[in-house]
Amino acid sequence: MAHPSQLGFLDAASPVMEELLHFHDHALMIVFLISTLVLYIIVAMVSTKLTNKYILDSQEIEIIWTVLPAIILILIALPSLRILYLMEELNSPLLTIKAVGHQWYWSYEYTDYEDLGFDAYMIPTQDLTPGQFRLLEADHRMVIPVESPIRVLVSADDVLHSWAVPALDIKMDAVPGRLNQTAFIASRPGVFYGQCSEICGANHSFMPIVVEAVPLEHFENWSSLMLEDASL
Repeated sequence: MAHPSQLGFLDAASPVMEELLHFHDHALMIVFLISTLVLYIIVAMVSTKLTNKYILDSQEIEIIWTVLPAIILILIALPSLRILYLMEELNSPLLTIKAVGHQWYWSYEYTDYEDLGFDAYMIPTQDLTPGQFRLLEADHRMVIPVESPIRVLVSADDVLHSWAVPALDIKMDAVPGRLNQTAFIASRPGVFYGQCSEICGANHSFMPIVVEAVPLEHFENWSSLMLEDASL
């Protein structure tokens, strides 16, 4: 959960998000080293009194400032491409959930079950209980089993929306008439919050997303209770 004055990302709750945090630190260190080198060169050039009016070119320097940037780009590109591949990888999902955006709520369908689905609306501020978060709580949570591959099919019923949960490294556009797909694994139990991340109208800020990761046996109990309620 984010907190005031936070400078970094949320704690990772999926393996891919862990990789992204490591890549962020890796890229930031490269940027820091480049900035330090450039600052040193600028200070040295401004402060030195040495001059050489006979040097017109330097093949060694030209080789360095051609090869060095190429090496830096490779050091950034290789881990980036690896993470891009991991983000798209999907092998035998245990569960498939369809998330549909509406103005201004989300509906969820568990496609592996015959009649398991619900709408999730934001809980108004006046109805919150102590410990709940303003503008982030929903009356129904998307419950998933922990440490299991989950596939989410994302679409919209009216206008553009975006289904985003930062801690799980998810941000998928919800486009009317189109079915987009994303996948993730929740690496630990917990409750993870997100919001619609595409401006979709007057109540765009009131479309929270709440994902709750629980042990598999708890998920089975929850799904059984939901199916019993649906059959009444």
